[in-house]
Amino acid sequence: MSEVLFKGVMPALVTPFRDGAVDEKAFVALVERQIAGGVHGLVPVGTTGETAPLSHGRVPVIAGAGSNSTDEAIELVAHAKAIGADAALVVTPYYNRPSQEGLYAHYAAINDAVQLPILVYNVPGRTSVDISNETLGRLSKLPNIIGIKDATGDMTRATMQRLLCGEDWVMLSGDDPTALGYIAHGGHGCISVTSNVAPDLCATFYNAALANDAATALYWQDRLYRLHKALFSDASPAPTKFALAHLGLCLEDARLPITPASEASRAEVLAAMREAGVI
Repeated sequence: MSEVLFKGVMPALVTPFRDGAVDEKAFVALVERQIAGGVHGLVPVGTTGETAPLSHGRVPVIAGAGSNSTDEAIELVAHAKAIGADAALVVTPYYNRPSQEGLYAHYAAINDAVQLPILVYNVPGRTSVDISNETLGRLSKLPNIIGIKDATGDMTRATMQRLLCGEDWVMLSGDDPTALGYIAHGGHGCISVTSNVAPDLCATFYNAALANDAATALYWQDRLYRLHKALFSDASPAPTKFALAHLGLCLEDARLPITPASEASRAEVLAAMREAGVI
């Protein structure tokens, strides 16, 4: 069953840069740190050059492969399959704000074109379009559309999706602060930003949550909560890159229009890292 493979915590990996190019050495080191920390999978997003972990086979890899152009999305998903990804994460088309029928047609075209498991990525705060539970129910009947990354923060959607999409529908949160509640509503895990900074702590948290160990999960929820929030105290991924640079894991470099984290954000991140026990 698909949910056996895609569950727990999977970091939405940052892309480290050096002198404007992908820092492949730092990227590989970040991947190794995540696996050593006990994460359940990897979600590399960014440039095509970030393919180093795909051949390892030690954890499932979900490759970011979305576009607001259906033809381009198909090309990216086909590339993800060619380089050995286990699935593709395909964001809802941004900017052009398609109708629900347009959203269905977009994913149906990808389903028909490439034989690779697809996770729908719903993040209306960034894309200005929100795919409905009813549309997801239709998509769940297609063979290659297997689940969702839900970054709405609306935990109750998981209940309706279980009812509409069936027990094999993979439900991953894309919102660290509310992921515990999402799992309580039937979710299977989280594609996490915080795991970039604290993979071992996040793995412990999600192992407890999925094992229905409520007391342990709540302890880690409280300990990690401020870090969840601090990593979005400035335009993402600037705060996360600052945290990783503070740990000596990569440079802060980002590509415009993302600029380095503000001083206020840096102070918030450091305080949250201390509270979580990362430093």
